[in-house]
Amino acid sequence: MKKGLKIAMVAGAFILLGVICFVVWGLNDDRQRQKTCAGIKVEYTDGYKFVTEEDIEGYLRSDYGSFIGQRLDSVNLKKIEDILDSKSAVLKTDAYTTPDGFLNIKVRQREPVVRFQKGDDGFYADERGFLFPLQSNYTSRVPIIDGYVPLGVSSGYKGEPRTDREKQWLSQAIRLVNFIKGSKVWSENISQMTVNEAGDLVIVPRTGNEKFIFGAPDEPEKKFAKIEKYYTAILPAKGEGAYRTVNVKFDGQIVCRK
Repeated sequence: MKKGLKIAMVAGAFILLGVICFVVWGLNDDRQRQKTCAGIKVEYTDGYKFVTEEDIEGYLRSDYGSFIGQRLDSVNLKKIEDILDSKSAVLKTDAYTTPDGFLNIKVRQREPVVRFQKGDDGFYADERGFLFPLQSNYTSRVPIIDGYVPLGVSSGYKGEPRTDREKQWLSQAIRLVNFIKGSKVWSENISQMTVNEAGDLVIVPRTGNEKFIFGAPDEPEKKFAKIEKYYTAILPAKGEGAYRTVNVKFDGQIVCRK
């Protein structure tokens, strides 16, 4: 009988402890739900500086409204992410709150691979072919293609090119700059890439007087192989300054003009 009493007392003690823990957890959970937002913390997952913490706060003040002092459990995290993801230089954000009362924003920015300059209008393109405006806070050091760029967009535009032809040209241009980036020789020895009035891409090396007419920005392996052949076979035979333009856009041909 004594043994049964002891078991009952132990069981009762565990039940009482469980009730106390439940009540304490409930009180803490209720306090947590009623905690208000004390501020914002921004974390970046990349090394770019297109969007500052002040920009993030400004976007939210303008499009979301006040969140400081709002109960944490009532902060609309999905709406915050949608607002920030709509900004041109932002690829993806992750919003969440923490027990210290802060709204946390993890930001991944777009990674530009090339910059285009059409007169006063300039814009970037990322690896996926998404175009977005230049940013006043930060300038990314990427290859620049200027001149008569065949992309029908103006300053402030964000999104993919509007036509299939423009998408194809942009895809070729991105492949070209990636090829150049992957070559130590060419990445260090090209000073300018420009599109002339005829629509041909023209590449200007850092040394020499030659301009290489590339045509469309396609088949970089074949066309740069021709440029290498010019430097290793034609230039030594003809001498420096013999030609003004070297056209490598035609299959199986290198057309040199004085």
